[in-house]
Amino acid sequence: MSAVAARGNGFEHPALFYAGADEYLSATVPFIEGALSAGEPVAAAVPKRNLARLREALGPFSEKVLLIDMAEAGANPGTIIPSVLRAFADAHTDQRVHIIGEPIWPGRTELEYPACVQHEALINRAFSGRHVTILCPYDLSGLAPRVIADARATHPVLIDRTGSRTSDRYDPDRITTDYNRPLEPAPKTAIERAADRTTLDNARWFVVSYGRRVGLADFQLVDLEIAVTELLTNSIHHGGGIGTFRLWTDDTHLICDVSDAGHISDPLAGRLPVRDDQRHGRGLVLVNRIADLVRMHTGPGGTTVRVYLRLGNTRSETTH
Repeated sequence: MSAVAARGNGFEHPALFYAGADEYLSATVPFIEGALSAGEPVAAAVPKRNLARLREALGPFSEKVLLIDMAEAGANPGTIIPSVLRAFADAHTDQRVHIIGEPIWPGRTELEYPACVQHEALINRAFSGRHVTILCPYDLSGLAPRVIADARATHPVLIDRTGSRTSDRYDPDRITTDYNRPLEPAPKTAIERAADRTTLDNARWFVVSYGRRVGLADFQLVDLEIAVTELLTNSIHHGGGIGTFRLWTDDTHLICDVSDAGHISDPLAGRLPVRDDQRHGRGLVLVNRIADLVRMHTGPGGTTVRVYLRLGNTRSETTH
């Protein structure tokens, strides 16, 4: 599918199902070339291996494409919409914008996957009515059948070696709801404290001390302090005046939960860029930007936001 063929009056969000480098390039290169031929901006935010393939296949034309390593820029799926996709689209509001976005690949962890698939579902809300095409590749040879089934629900159009068709399983709101699941309980070894307006400073000091004790780097201690401060402040102002936080580590992460009695009704909370005149809603965007992973469950009974900061460079079980 070329970018020109994908043109429409509004937002286009096709999934590309591919197996192997040849199928990947036979779809993505014409998509990019079509955008360049039309004089329209194009970006590719894909994992490093596919980034190298595109750079080689495009040759000197790659200099006209914004190439982004999704494994770095989109490590936390919650930051892909504001910091990658919208950042590029909002810089070109006077033209149709074309993006290849590959947020799910073999190597994504089971821990990350719920945030990944929620991201794909929420793209449709975040770009509704915008003159943007986002083509999302999915590796049939490396991803689990569940991932491909979910892609059919999050993308209105499906593309594979046989051509393009409308998805008869398109239902992104169901995906958003289905993956808004209660988080796994914190282990019994977790440290639990409560904080309100009068004890917020003590809570901030406590989590930083814990992070230092388990070996976080100095910049991570700053990130941890900011994240916990923002989440507890949200709890104090919007979650009943008090927040409960829990701290623990596993083999790969320092993990911090913040729970309160509030209900976040906007599924895009924390996933849209912040306007200069915006007074509220900055906290979750900032938390998504600085954390290695953010998971959330919200409902009428309350909200829990779970923040992960990586210890070392190890990774856990993958989605393939």
